[in-house]
Amino acid sequence: SGLFPYTADADFQRDLLSDPQRYFTPKEVLAYGMKHKNTFKPGARFQYSNSNLVLLGLVIEKVSGRRLDHFIHERVLRPAHLHHTLFPTGPEFPEPHAHGYTDQTLSGETADATDWNPSWAWAAGAMISDLHDLRRWAKTVATGELLSPETQAQRLRTIPTGIPGLSYGLGIFDANGWIGHNGSLPGYETVTVYLPSQKATLVIMINTDSL
Repeated sequence: SGLFPYTADADFQRDLLSDPQRYFTPKEVLAYGMKHKNTFKPGARFQYSNSNLVLLGLVIEKVSGRRLDHFIHERVLRPAHLHHTLFPTGPEFPEPHAHGYTDQTLSGETADATDWNPSWAWAAGAMISDLHDLRRWAKTVATGELLSPETQAQRLRTIPTGIPGLSYGLGIFDANGWIGHNGSLPGYETVTVYLPSQKATLVIMINTDSL
């Protein structure tokens, strides 16, 4: 789209890290990105932008007439049998869970980010899951089990990202045949991919984003 990613805005980063418990609305986070000019014309090149995903979440709410967390539960989590996955509406975190550690802090020192409020990510990635659900989801999303064949075919049309072997489509990447996505919030990193040719699944979950 060329829309500036709100997560790259310096004011947003300062506001988030100065008060990690703060609740952000979708329109509040979008405002950080919308104060910037578009980085390029739509379709001109690739740039990952969380602004796109938050806007998509608002479109879903507008079209469906439902809150995004309810829509995702009914249209994605329930039919995919993901019983240990949720879209949090605040800092809730089902027990038991690992603590997450990050160096994305104003001081640069490592902090425990376990109870930081994920509202700022909303449709761009404020999801909580476990290893077993992600293992199931890997095949579901890569093979399009919840979608029509036409929609899945459109989703798998990817464009180069500039990284050798990695291309990106509509919310899904292809890394040398491995189909899926990664996720990252301060303190946590995940990768969930599926290799259709070998019917192989790979899920990685890490409780730190510190380098």
